[in-house]
Amino acid sequence: MEKFIYDSLLSLSFGEEQSYRKMVVLPMFSGEQPVLDYLTMKEALESNRLIVSEVSEGGSVPELKVKNKADKPVLLVDGEELVGAKQNRVLNSSILLKKNSETVIPVSCTEQGRWSYTSAQFVDSDLVVSPMIRRQKSVSVSESLDLSGEYRSDQGKVWEAIDEFSRSAGVHSDSEALRDVYTSYEKDIHKYLEAFECLAEQKGLLVFINGFVAGFDYVSRPEAYKILHPKLIRSYGMEALLKNKEKSKKAKEKDARDFVDRIKDSREKKYKSVGHGWDYRFAGDKQIGSVLTYRKETVHAAFFTAAYSEQTGRMADLGRRRGFRNDDIVY
Repeated sequence: MEKFIYDSLLSLSFGEEQSYRKMVVLPMFSGEQPVLDYLTMKEALESNRLIVSEVSEGGSVPELKVKNKADKPVLLVDGEELVGAKQNRVLNSSILLKKNSETVIPVSCTEQGRWSYTSAQFVDSDLVVSPMIRRQKSVSVSESLDLSGEYRSDQGKVWEAIDEFSRSAGVHSDSEALRDVYTSYEKDIHKYLEAFECLAEQKGLLVFINGFVAGFDYVSRPEAYKILHPKLIRSYGMEALLKNKEKSKKAKEKDARDFVDRIKDSREKKYKSVGHGWDYRFAGDKQIGSVLTYRKETVHAAFFTAAYSEQTGRMADLGRRRGFRNDDIVY
């Protein structure tokens, strides 16, 4: 692990735990002072400094075109969802868009049953998809990077994860849109938003569900994290709602520290990001994740507890390898 990333992990500290039902949040702080200034996707979209559209009139499922009209970079966070155009999409990786730039970004579909325009451009859905879906997507994107150097997901696996998530929630959508699951539980999710407030200078959160570490997200600037905080609470909160009847144990700060400490022992690979900087991918026996860096500054980090099938470190089978080389999905 590169020293500056290791130093970033060492600088992390936790605030007093917040809890609601079977979800516990440890607010995350950092002694590192950010140098890089940037906008979040939400800020840029709402101020019309970011335009997100299909890559062409016909569209391409795994790609979108993004025009950054701002005079500073824009941070797109892995798992953030965009809605509109021909179908809703989720970001495959965290990307720091260059100022005054146009970029084609890698995405996955979160609305399998629609392929027709509802709008010319995308808007922010105010969602980060659930940690279970992010974890599954992260595994396949890492495999794609290994095989082809591209930030492609296994779209079939993403749809399977969304289908499982929807069935667990008891929600059916005509277009099979992930967003409809969250909309159906909006009143319940609002209670999580009330329970987990964002604190001054907070830069991230580590979440326990049923006493087990689900994952954490860290952002270098507290101003940016404050905007992302409600999205992340919805993400983890929805997963907690669906797992509320499972057996649980008491959340312990030691488990949180152990989770972070183990990252340094993970297998690490480095790839050029789609925008500024570098995308580091980590895989260990008990967690997986990624870190976006620029000029030796950790901009965003996200790690999740690995499911059993994801802990083996095995390569994709031949069918999945071929899938990453397929041409764009056509409807």
